[in-house]
Amino acid sequence: MPDAWISTHPFTTGDGLALNLTRFQRGESDDVVLLVHGLTASSDLFIMPEHYNLATYLLDHGFPDVWTVDLRLSNRYPYNTEPGDFSLDDVVHYDHPAMLAELRRHIGQRRLHVVAHCLGSTSFAMSLAAGTVKGITSMVAQSVGLVFKVPGWSQWKIELAPTLLEHVLGVSAIDPRMGSSARFTRSWALSRLVSLGHPECDNSACHLVSLMWGAGWPALYSHANLEPETHDRIADLLGPTGLQYYRHIRKMVRAGRAVKYAAPGDRRHAALPDDYLAHAADISTSILFMTGQDNHVFADSNVVCHRRLAQEAPGRHELAVLPGYGYLDPIIGKRAHVDVFPVILDFIQRRAV
Repeated sequence: MPDAWISTHPFTTGDGLALNLTRFQRGESDDVVLLVHGLTASSDLFIMPEHYNLATYLLDHGFPDVWTVDLRLSNRYPYNTEPGDFSLDDVVHYDHPAMLAELRRHIGQRRLHVVAHCLGSTSFAMSLAAGTVKGITSMVAQSVGLVFKVPGWSQWKIELAPTLLEHVLGVSAIDPRMGSSARFTRSWALSRLVSLGHPECDNSACHLVSLMWGAGWPALYSHANLEPETHDRIADLLGPTGLQYYRHIRKMVRAGRAVKYAAPGDRRHAALPDDYLAHAADISTSILFMTGQDNHVFADSNVVCHRRLAQEAPGRHELAVLPGYGYLDPIIGKRAHVDVFPVILDFIQRRAV
């Protein structure tokens, strides 16, 4: 990061996981920005070297104190592929409060703005609704928030895939790098089968992330919006995940909203709401619900979510629909600094008062 002092800040969650914050600082500021990744991604989304990335853009445009975080959802850790029963409830209950405590230890009570993508966005919005995080000045919820709507093909996949992968193929996690597995293994065969349905490019990792997260050719972005280097390393940016998170997503897709996954007898998360959207009126943080017009992962979830929250708190929240963009290219697109980042910047600037 040009001219920025970079420091790392490890923290431990309430259930004992070691996670990490990274600070990019050029000076002092009354306003701090935190960038939050989604499932199978990492803080790499915001510091990519092949295009003008979001962290650098914010540093260059009046926000000299930018932080990124790697939650238990990050592909930098093994946590999301190890056997276990993690769900977004764990992120809400343990990760975000511990993250904010460590961050506040360094920045005090300065204004804090959060830009979050995908299930990082959902989990942070869930945390606001549940009250496990407080004192957030503004939030940009990229791609999805507290409402879950997915394309029809994705509904079928989320219903069937966990059972098929585990009990038919004997696969406990799904990885964009399956195409690099030894020939004739189950992982290799699954990758080859998926690639048969994706003639749009020759990158098997691109085909697999379409299978993992959306419905389209490709599902997550427009090829035209990416630098070739970004497309070539999509498996670096979007890693593997175990299937337990899919079960929580499935429950939310069925409900059409963010709901608790934990069973009634699971006392770990007893304090969390069963229906996070039902507590949306309690969110005092101003939220920009942002989505690509061609979002083939979460469709118009953010449009519907904004409509719902606008009824609860008129004038508090905003909506931005990005023409020509999909699910992930608003963050990793080669022209995002021209088409998307100014929208984020404008929203944050108007709350930095």
